[in-house]
Amino acid sequence: MHVILIGCGRVGSSLAGELDAAGHDVVVVDEDPKAFRRLPASFRGTTVQGLAFDRGTLLKAGVDHADAFVTVTSGDNSNIVAARIARERFGVQTVVARIYDPDRATIYERHGITTIASARWTTDAILGHLREGVLQHETAIGPGEGDVVVLAHDLPAEGGPWEVERFQRQGKWLLAAVTRVGQTSIPVPRQLLQAGERIHLAVQRAVLEEAEAFLATVSEETHS
Repeated sequence: MHVILIGCGRVGSSLAGELDAAGHDVVVVDEDPKAFRRLPASFRGTTVQGLAFDRGTLLKAGVDHADAFVTVTSGDNSNIVAARIARERFGVQTVVARIYDPDRATIYERHGITTIASARWTTDAILGHLREGVLQHETAIGPGEGDVVVLAHDLPAEGGPWEVERFQRQGKWLLAAVTRVGQTSIPVPRQLLQAGERIHLAVQRAVLEEAEAFLATVSEETHS
């Protein structure tokens, strides 16, 4: 797969190294030649100095036959312009852009550009860790802020067992996985969940507070 990666900062250089190690044909573009020093010593791909949205630079990187185009510079405007050029002028099918503003991210999802709204994901991760390890936001799925949030919840150390079906709400949330003694698996119907296990719920963002309140009641049962 021929991948063009715009921006050789910490994220870009790390991603370039991973893609290169996986055997892909990687071209890294950055306007600062010193940025390429961040690439791992084992990097076998190509580097191109130039502006992310300059047509000549992109053609030199092979945008006309690229399978994927990823732009992760520190500027939303640069990422958006470069992504739209790759998608709309050169017809690259897989285009991913890092966007700090989640509102703008949602808009560009409608143009066929996959966006990573890092500010929203970072916020969710921090909030999860502040919940004393009992409830964590593991990831978000979907455009912008993510329409579906995966919650990780540690069942009480005492009490139970609980039936899997208790953690299903049609159209609202479902039990996606269970972690037991370091092993994660997909639950089966009528499975009994044991004290201390970690459950992973896929929740519609619109009912996130309702799901969190439900999980809180499960924890409170053992203290009543």
